[in-house]
Amino acid sequence: MQPEPKVNILLVDDKVENLLALEAILERLGANLVRATSGEEALRSLLHQDFAVILLDVQMPGMDGFETATLIRNRGRSRQTPIIFLTAFSTSDQMLFKGYALGAVDYLLKPIDANILTSKVTVFVELFKKTQAIQRQAAQLVAINRELRQSEERFRSLSTCSPMGIFEIDTTGKCNYTNPRYQAICGLDATESIEKSWLDSVHPEDRESAIASWSTYIYQGGDYSEEFRFQTADGSLRWVQVRSSPMLSGNGELLGYVGTLEDITTRKQSEEIRAQVIREQTARQEAEAANRMKDEFLAVLSHELRTPLTSMLGWSKILRAKKLDEKATAKALEAIERNANSQVQLIEDILDVSRIIRGQLRLNLCPVNLKNVVEAALEAVRPLAEAKSIKINTMLDYSLSHVNGDSARLQQIVWNLLTNAIKFTPKDGEVEVRLEGIYSEVSGDLTDAQIQVIDTGVGIEAEFLPKVFERFRQADSTTTRSHNGLGLGLAIVRHLVELHKGTILAESPGVGQGATFTVRFPLIQENREPQLVPTDNYSVGSDNSSPLAGLKVLIVDDEADSRNFLAFLFEEYGAISSTTASVEAALAVIGQLKPDILISDIGMAEQDGYTLIRKLRALPLEEGGKIPAIALTAFSREEDREQILAAGFQYHVAKPVDPSKLISVVASVLQLSPPVEVS
Repeated sequence: MQPEPKVNILLVDDKVENLLALEAILERLGANLVRATSGEEALRSLLHQDFAVILLDVQMPGMDGFETATLIRNRGRSRQTPIIFLTAFSTSDQMLFKGYALGAVDYLLKPIDANILTSKVTVFVELFKKTQAIQRQAAQLVAINRELRQSEERFRSLSTCSPMGIFEIDTTGKCNYTNPRYQAICGLDATESIEKSWLDSVHPEDRESAIASWSTYIYQGGDYSEEFRFQTADGSLRWVQVRSSPMLSGNGELLGYVGTLEDITTRKQSEEIRAQVIREQTARQEAEAANRMKDEFLAVLSHELRTPLTSMLGWSKILRAKKLDEKATAKALEAIERNANSQVQLIEDILDVSRIIRGQLRLNLCPVNLKNVVEAALEAVRPLAEAKSIKINTMLDYSLSHVNGDSARLQQIVWNLLTNAIKFTPKDGEVEVRLEGIYSEVSGDLTDAQIQVIDTGVGIEAEFLPKVFERFRQADSTTTRSHNGLGLGLAIVRHLVELHKGTILAESPGVGQGATFTVRFPLIQENREPQLVPTDNYSVGSDNSSPLAGLKVLIVDDEADSRNFLAFLFEEYGAISSTTASVEAALAVIGQLKPDILISDIGMAEQDGYTLIRKLRALPLEEGGKIPAIALTAFSREEDREQILAAGFQYHVAKPVDPSKLISVVASVLQLSPPVEVS
C-alpha cells in the first residue's frame, strides 16, 4: 500500500526569517511546505501544484498580499484554495472587508500564536485530505460502473450468440423435442428430456408456484414468461427464464406449445451487483449528509457551550479582581447561576437524546393530572416570558381525568414547548396554552386530553415543517442565527410523547405567522384517584443555620476544586469535614477519623468510587465497614444509579451538585430527627 502523498502548504512572505518561523511552527503537520518570497514567486508555484491552504503576508514590496490574492482567485485551479492573511499591522474594518472580499478565510496578527496557527491550518489540511479522498472514491465508483457496463455488454453478447434451450410439447403435455442446450440446462440426457417435463428440474422451493403459473397459462393461453431456479441432478443451481407461446396451424387450430429456456444466472448476479452498488452509493450519500449534519450540530454545540462559559468566567474574574457592591455582586452571581443552569439543561438534553438513541429512556408511570403539570410548567417559564414582555394566556379544563404518565417527563414536554414558543416569539408577543378534552367522533365519549401551545412568533417555513421534530435539525444553523439552542428539544418532546402513547403535531401558516404545537394523550377511562408516589425530596429551609453541627464528614474526590467546594459547603452547615484525593488515602484515615458519613466521587483516576466502597464494606464494623456513604457522579443514567446502590452506597447524587439537596440527602441518610431544613 502506497503512502499517502504529502499535502502542500504555500508560505508567502518577503522576509526569509518569517518563512523560517512559519516552517518551524508547521513542521509537525508533516506537510510539504513551499516557500515564496514574493507574489510573483507564489503565482509560479501555483502553476504546477495544488495547495491545501496559502499563508499570505499582506505587506510585501512590489505586489502586496491583496494583489497576489486577486490574481490567485482569477485562476480556475486556485480559485477555491483557502487564503489566510498574515499582517503585522492592526486589521481595520476596511482591511478586513477588502481581504474577505478577495476570498480570505481568516486574518492572523503577527507575532503569530503557534497553537492558533497550527489549529487553523490543520482544519484546512484535513479538509483538503477529505476532499481528495472523496475525489478518489468518485473515481473508483466511475471505474466500478464502467466495469458493470462492460459486464452487462458481455452478457448481452453471450445471450445473442449462444443458442437457447428449445422445447416443443403437444396439447396433452407430451414433449416432442428438446435441443442440446435445453438438455444441458435441465441436466438431462436426450431420452430423459423427452420423458420428463422442464417442471421436474425446477428447484423444490419454486416448483409449486411454477406448476400453478404454467397451468394458468395452458388454460388461458397467450404468452408465458417466468423466472425460476433450476436444480440439476448433480445439485448445481441456476436461474432460468422460461418463455412459451402457443403453436397454431394455418387455420388457427392449437397444435401445441413451443418454448425456450434461457440461463439468466449471469444477469441475476449482475443485477445483484448493481443493487449492491446502488445500496453502497445510497449509504455513502446518507453518511455524507449525516456528517454534514453532525458538523453543523458540533458547531452549534461549541457555540452553546462557549457562550455561557464566557459570561461565567468573565464574572468570576471580575469578582476575584474587584470589590463589587452588594447589587453588582448579586448581579454577577445571578449571571453565573443562570448560565450554569443553561449548561446543565444543555447536558440533560444531550443525555436524553443519548438515552433515546440507545432505547434506554424509561418512564415512571402513574396517574397524573395534566392540569397540575401544565400549571407547574407555566410557573417555571413565567420569568422567561416576563423578560420579553410576552403575555401568556391560558384556557385550562379543570374537569379532565388523569392520564397514565411520568409526571416529570410530562412537565418536560410542556416546558420544552413553552420555552420554544417564548424563544421564537418577539418582545410584546403572545403565547396561548390550552388544555381541553377530545371526544370520539364514533362513540362520542371523552377519550383524549389535548394540550396546545400557540404563539405569535416567527413561524415555520413549509419545507422545514416536516423536519421540525428531527434530532440535530434547525431551520437556521448558521453562525448568524438569531436563536440559540441545539435543535434537540422538539426531538425529545416527540419521543416522550410517543412513549406516553400520544401524538404531536406542528402547524404554521408560514414565516412570521406563528406556530401551533398540539399534543394528545389518552385519558385513563376508569374513574380512580391518582396514586401518590413517594419521593426522595426533602424540604430545605432557613430556620437552622447549623443543621449538621458536629457531624464528621469524609470527602473523597481526585479533583481539588470539588474537594474544596464540598469541604466549605459542609463546614458552612456546621459539619467537620476532612478530604482525601484517592481511595488508598481515604482507607488510611477512616480508622482514625471515624467519620459519620462518607461522600465519594465515582469517576476517579487509578481507583474509582466502586473500588472504595467494596474495600470499605469489607472492613470490620469497628474499622468503619458500615459507615453510611453517598456517591457523587456525573453518570446519571438509571442503570448507573442501580449499580451505585448495589455496590453499597446509600444514595446517588448526580453532578452538578445542588448544595441544598446534598445537605438534605445527608440528613435523610443519617435519619436526623426532626427532619433537617436547610437553606
